[in-house]
Amino acid sequence: MSSAGTRVFKKSCPNGKITTYLGKRDYVDHITTTDPIDGVVLIDPEYVKGRKVYVKLLCAFRYGREDLDVLGLTFRKDFYTATKQVFPSETEEDKKPKTRLQERLMKKLGTNAYPFFIEIPANSPCSVTLQPANGDTGKPCGVDYELKTYVGDEPEEKLHKRNSVRLAIRKVQYAPDKQGPQPSAEVRKDFMMSEKPLCLEASLDKELYYHGEKINVNVQVTNNSSKTVKKVKISVRQFADICLFSSAQYKCPVASIEADDTVSPSSTLCKVYQICPLLSSNKTKRGLALDGQLKHEDTNLASSTIMKDGVPKENLGIIVQYKVKVKLVIGGLGGECVLELPVSLMHAMPEPEPEKLEEKPKSEEQKQASNANPDLEPNLISFDTKGTPAGDDIVFEDFARMRLQVTPQGECEKQHEQK
Repeated sequence: MSSAGTRVFKKSCPNGKITTYLGKRDYVDHITTTDPIDGVVLIDPEYVKGRKVYVKLLCAFRYGREDLDVLGLTFRKDFYTATKQVFPSETEEDKKPKTRLQERLMKKLGTNAYPFFIEIPANSPCSVTLQPANGDTGKPCGVDYELKTYVGDEPEEKLHKRNSVRLAIRKVQYAPDKQGPQPSAEVRKDFMMSEKPLCLEASLDKELYYHGEKINVNVQVTNNSSKTVKKVKISVRQFADICLFSSAQYKCPVASIEADDTVSPSSTLCKVYQICPLLSSNKTKRGLALDGQLKHEDTNLASSTIMKDGVPKENLGIIVQYKVKVKLVIGGLGGECVLELPVSLMHAMPEPEPEKLEEKPKSEEQKQASNANPDLEPNLISFDTKGTPAGDDIVFEDFARMRLQVTPQGECEKQHEQK
């Protein structure tokens, strides 16, 4: 007989004296607010003795390889850092209501487990990874978040690997509930030797698409000129604005199709083309923006960035946008007729966990009722319950991060490391 349990991610320091537990690795940016990081740290009091235990959140933009960091120069810019003391617990932290998962973890782990909360600023950038080139190793460039737990006498004390834990987490944005206005555009091209123009109209059936969804491009050509349209080319291009010390924009085609549809003089064409941008077709393109990557999980093309009013571009790290480009190739030295349509690529908002909907602290009666009949959470994995105590539905999973290494053949190999 099998059951299901709440998945909890954990990682211990090399000497095993402190262990950090988190209920998730992805924290959602809701535009006005961001999910806080709530976890538990299990310590060995005999090892810590008179010292303190801290948790630090660091958001940074790495724009160069780690092995190039020499003479005190590092190819990185820190966007945000916050440090909280976990042990001995501060009075302010004791007053904060604990989440249900924190309560369950503390009950399971014992008296040496301490909760912590860290807020992620709503104006901080989302996690984005830049695809490495052939032969690149180590941590990829891009915006990443790291949660560190360590033992020390002061918050800014130098970390030692033997008694510190590093966890890679992500800040992500999901698709909004409402679609934007339907993208459409029209352009006309005049010719010197023709009295009438060539008109091109294009539109999308919606503004927002999910990753892996086909984009429908409605193209209408009205050719009143004396020229002949030889081909129709459709492409999706990614625009990545690197907002560091100065803005730099990188353009990269992520999908393209070419149709031998001809439009003779005094004729029209009305057709819907389907195109689907996927990472699997772009794994050899260096510098392509991808969603932040954790463990051995596959990632995808970076999601479109939702711009916020009043936030400086320098605080957004990497701004990702997409455009659909429609090009008509005209014969007889007629050149080209081109237009672009904005489009957004994002993930759908997952179903919220029931536990996360509880914002108010529970009363004593509610706590007793929940302990008597605990609810199972939706983030579940199967496991064998033989030998497991009744009512214990927490499943611990080791926290790891994947580093990409691109082989000379262009294939992405997965290297696992404890992160």
